[in-house]
Amino acid sequence: MTSAFKQADHPLLAIPGPVEISDEVLLANAHPSVSHVSPSFVQVFGESLKLLKELVYSKSAQPFIISGSGTLGWDQAASNLIEIGDNALVINTGYFGDELGNCLSVYGANVDHLNSEIGKSVPLDKIRETLKEKKYKMVTITHVDTSTGVLSDAKGIARVIRKSQPNALVVLDGVCSVASELIKFDEWGIDVLISASQKGIGAPPGLSLVWASERAISIHENRKTPASGYYVNWKRWIPVMKAYEENKPAYFATPPVQLVFALNTTLKSMLRNKDCSLEKRFEEHKKISKYFKKEIQSWGLKQLVNEERYEANGMTTIMYPEGVKGSELLPKIAKSGIVVGGGLHKQVKDEYFRVGHMGETVVNDQIRGDINKLLRTIQECLN
Repeated sequence: MTSAFKQADHPLLAIPGPVEISDEVLLANAHPSVSHVSPSFVQVFGESLKLLKELVYSKSAQPFIISGSGTLGWDQAASNLIEIGDNALVINTGYFGDELGNCLSVYGANVDHLNSEIGKSVPLDKIRETLKEKKYKMVTITHVDTSTGVLSDAKGIARVIRKSQPNALVVLDGVCSVASELIKFDEWGIDVLISASQKGIGAPPGLSLVWASERAISIHENRKTPASGYYVNWKRWIPVMKAYEENKPAYFATPPVQLVFALNTTLKSMLRNKDCSLEKRFEEHKKISKYFKKEIQSWGLKQLVNEERYEANGMTTIMYPEGVKGSELLPKIAKSGIVVGGGLHKQVKDEYFRVGHMGETVVNDQIRGDINKLLRTIQECLN
């Protein structure tokens, strides 16, 4: 019965999240209801926490699996680590940098934005010079901004922050990068990593995934004022996460048990797959990304991201050719059985569209054929 399960036919979802998920993961999401403190679920939840550490090459991070979207991770970082009047610097490469800054402001931070040119990241020298001007409690990096497809050099930026302001917290928004881009949490000196279940990880939407360093936890525990959040307060969640990692039941708020079974299934497919190691997964994402981008360039199309070093592996932002409107092209693509995303950056949103290629679409492309189907359909609709 299990091996015969196949999901219903549906339009190919090729937006930069949510993404296509495997039959195995979808079936796990249909797990019968179980108690969130039953031995069978406790084991799966605890294993998932351990696997999340492996996914980002960390031995010391504290992972959190909480019901919510990637955006909830912003609230976790802000409410647990920011106190009123703290300075925060947002290294901003698009819409999600704007909104992360807005979230930090809600919790009382004095927020400065260091904005990039559209389609690029902020140069390291500019970051270095900015960090000489003011002391910051927190500096945030959007690893891949889903609005622009810009990949930032998280490793290099974190190194600059550590050298310039060693006491600043390094917060990496990895919602659109975890599991499609290499992240080495411990080695790079990340304090908080924020992600979600529905992008590169390849599970359904609904789980906020966060990793916190020992230093971040210590700063949270030694705040001068109580954390302003209730649901996202690490004081309530840390004992729960630690208990589950030790295969013990605990309770603060009910986890979405079926989503955790789905998460566990996709994490094991990434980290316990003899035929495809984590390193090979990243190589496949890079290879498919280069192939996809090279093909559209051969048609004479331009990208919003116009330098290779800023190109994300999990998505591509394509400029509309002259005379083509998104309001005409995107419905044509949709009628052909593929869903892509419109532009999102407020300054140029009508000038480009966004295509996601991550997770199942990439790692099983030889079986599924999603990438060539996607390319063929876009080309036909343009012609």
